Amino acid sequence: MDVLEVAADAVATGPVCDACLGRLVADRSFGLSNAERGKGLRVSLSLARDDDYEPVDVADCWVCEGHCADFHEWAERAADAVDDVEFATYNVGTRPSPLIEENEALLREEAGLDADAGEPFKSEFNREVGKRVGPLTGTEVSFDRPDVQFTIDLAEDELDAKVNSTFVYGRYRKLDRDIPQTEWPCRECHASGRQGREPCDHCGGSGYLYDDSVEEFTAPVVEDVMDGTEATFHGAGREDVDARMLGTGRPFVIEIEEPRRRRVDTDRLQSDINAFAEGAVEVEGLRLASYDMVARVKEHDASKRYRAEVAFDDDVLADALADAVDELAGATIEQYTPNRVDHRRASVTRERDVYEATAELVDARHATVEIHGAGGLYIKELISGDEGRTEPSLAGLLGVGAEVTALDVLAVEGESEPFEREEFFRD
Repeated sequence: MDVLEVAADAVATGPVCDACLGRLVADRSFGLSNAERGKGLRVSLSLARDDDYEPVDVADCWVCEGHCADFHEWAERAADAVDDVEFATYNVGTRPSPLIEENEALLREEAGLDADAGEPFKSEFNREVGKRVGPLTGTEVSFDRPDVQFTIDLAEDELDAKVNSTFVYGRYRKLDRDIPQTEWPCRECHASGRQGREPCDHCGGSGYLYDDSVEEFTAPVVEDVMDGTEATFHGAGREDVDARMLGTGRPFVIEIEEPRRRRVDTDRLQSDINAFAEGAVEVEGLRLASYDMVARVKEHDASKRYRAEVAFDDDVLADALADAVDELAGATIEQYTPNRVDHRRASVTRERDVYEATAELVDARHATVEIHGAGGLYIKELISGDEGRTEPSLAGLLGVGAEVTALDVLAVEGESEPFEREEFFRD
């Protein structure tokens, strides 16, 4: 259909502003705004008809009801809404009123066009407001999880500025025992600290089973520095509460919701966390990360290296211990859900590989055992056998009861640390 015929049919419906007119044929030309297209169509139509050119006041437009004159006003409202927020990228979305959408559909029908011809009103509104926000804020449009998402509701005359989370990646070492990775709410009082009118006997009234956690030593510091509303700790797996995390540490990401600051000195942040933790926990390698890093860390199926101090129920010979660990090395272990976690884990039998195993006898009833095993391998049960739930086990191979008295994670490993690629970090 000829564009002048489209224009003629459109202007015959009543006052239609240049932007709404040009939007009908937005897919037929490039490099122009819809208002420029519409003005060109109106001028061409006047010349073809030998009529006087008569512009239409946007306020009189029956299609957009004057909203196409408000692009800059909405951009200023958006900029004002985040005046105290530090951000680099943004995007704009628009909710037109049902009446505008009905008007737009009717205009296309009257102009003899398909329902999806040209460009939708909300797409133009997003673009025109969006390209004005950047110069006002010194930021850039992004369609891939921007720092700020603006949503304009024209029917309610409201603008919502959603400040998306920011993320800090690093590795932690847990140098003290009896510290969980994250807060551990008391299951008896459901973190209330009360049982009826009395303090909970199980947690002493605190609502939590442990006073400290890796999360509590790290997340509040990051939240404070980035001036956010909430912090969430994401770890690449977790060690037992009574196990230390040593060596190169365990990867983690801290997510900060609604941060007002994003560009922070991560070296200084690292020093602040380490000072706050007072030696119980240390972090290193802090970097600003992307949203994708959370999934990478949580899904990272890393192997682990452990060192376990082991006590035996009876005397053990050095040769017998050496033979037993040699048999464990390279073995595939079948582990039914351990007694100690069956209240919170599904009862299943899992297979996990032991890659390497070594042991050194300290005396006849004590040894130091080092294990390199697949992610998810229960080391305490690999030593004790867990009443037959783990096969084979060190205790089973020796024919002597064995128990881990102290456990350290020496390394969390992966294939060249695939999640530590530059694409997952932000400068």
